[in-house]
Amino acid sequence: MWKKAVVATACAVLVLSLGYTAVTTSSAAGEKITVVGKNFTEQDIMAYLVGRLLEEKLDVPVEVKSYLGGTDVAFGAMKSGNADVYVEYTGTGYVNILNKEAASDPQQVYDEVKQAFAERYRMDWLEPIGFNNTYALAVSQETAKRYGLKKVSDLRPVAGELVFGTNQEFLDRPDGMPGLTKTYDLNFKDVKSMDAGLKYTALNSGQVQLIDAYSTDGRLIQNNLVLLEDDKHFFPPYYAAPLVRQDALEQYPDMRDTLNLLAGKIDEQEMAELNAKVDVEKQQAKSVAEEWLKKEGLIE
Repeated sequence: MWKKAVVATACAVLVLSLGYTAVTTSSAAGEKITVVGKNFTEQDIMAYLVGRLLEEKLDVPVEVKSYLGGTDVAFGAMKSGNADVYVEYTGTGYVNILNKEAASDPQQVYDEVKQAFAERYRMDWLEPIGFNNTYALAVSQETAKRYGLKKVSDLRPVAGELVFGTNQEFLDRPDGMPGLTKTYDLNFKDVKSMDAGLKYTALNSGQVQLIDAYSTDGRLIQNNLVLLEDDKHFFPPYYAAPLVRQDALEQYPDMRDTLNLLAGKIDEQEMAELNAKVDVEKQQAKSVAEEWLKKEGLIE
């Protein structure tokens, strides 16, 4: 089983008012589920996926307000009651919301956020969807074959021949470069700081041989890169799961079982493929979500 402080309620209400409705159905006042999503592709897909599934299974009007903002805005909307559900990441709940030190045990992180959110915020973490959107190290197919790279530990004897390309944030954070090099005893030929969008170009052109990435980034699929297994489990777990207000679960008793239909359904590879459909193929997140739900037999 298996990302800072919450802004004022007024801010969340203001941002929510700027969202858009994915599903519109006339209903009695209060008879509506509001799904929100953060401001990046994966969350856009997840918001529509959750919203469409709830609409189909519960026969309740569902409003989707995607690209709402960062964690503070999405979580603030939940706290204020202006949102009922969104997909959050266990590591984000653990580190950014509960302000705990990063931990590496996925089950421990899930159990702690589940208990704490229920007690402090009257919110329930449901079953994880399956994918872990955490940091990962990526190399080209050619580099993987040349040096026999399958896992991060394989880098140790060859690190002195490799240039690492990364953004400044990864260089500074303890769960980034400092901890990585210490845990795996790595000493790279050089480390180049660059804008996140330039890392893939630098890798493809041979300026660097290794980059950091997010494990569900669609550009991994686009560039046919190899993700190295984090065999010492250094990177913290960021498993995605529906986070739901308990009031909503009480109002709609079938909501829990409906959202748990997503449990374990999407791994990192498939989530990267879904993200690539939006980021690379320029499909609409709403269409990608609906197509996936139909493929899985979850909606008609």
